[in-house]
Amino acid sequence: MKTQLDIMKLIAQGEIHNELDFERALIADRKLRVLSKKDSKFKAIRIKLRNLIEVYEKQHWSAASPIDESQLLESDLAEALAEKERQFIARRKGLIKIKLKQLALSQQDFGKILGHHTKSYISELMNGVRPFSLKDLIVINRLLQIDLTDLVPTFLPQTERIKIRTSVEKLQHPKLYLSSDDFALCSL
Repeated sequence: MKTQLDIMKLIAQGEIHNELDFERALIADRKLRVLSKKDSKFKAIRIKLRNLIEVYEKQHWSAASPIDESQLLESDLAEALAEKERQFIARRKGLIKIKLKQLALSQQDFGKILGHHTKSYISELMNGVRPFSLKDLIVINRLLQIDLTDLVPTFLPQTERIKIRTSVEKLQHPKLYLSSDDFALCSL
């Protein structure tokens, strides 16, 4: 399950497929706007992402296509989850920056430790433009002593929560159950 948008993969596939990725792309576009002021490399990426966003909007949210209640609900849920992911990434970035400062390590030096030798790539990771690899997260956990629950999001999209709840209910296992608030969108 994907818990973060990889902008480069989205651009490579050339299409936004669902509301959650659409909401994630909107957040990524705002990040890229800020990053492109510091590094012109991000301008071209942002233009490509904006094009994908515009195509999705025309296909799914134009005045010509009818919008029903289920589409609005899906959009609301996707927006809430994408915002939760944005907050998680911002918090994770803050925790990493605090630890780097305590160790007197620059972000670029830290990138070299992770095996990422360009300044822009570590910036992309820190800002959520690209997702950290599992190896990166393990190194961050061990080297910076940041708890894994602060590095790896533990919330699930609505579709996954429904699948899990349905599967658990079908099993009817006496020792396995979910309380009413399991898999709910909770605050950080």
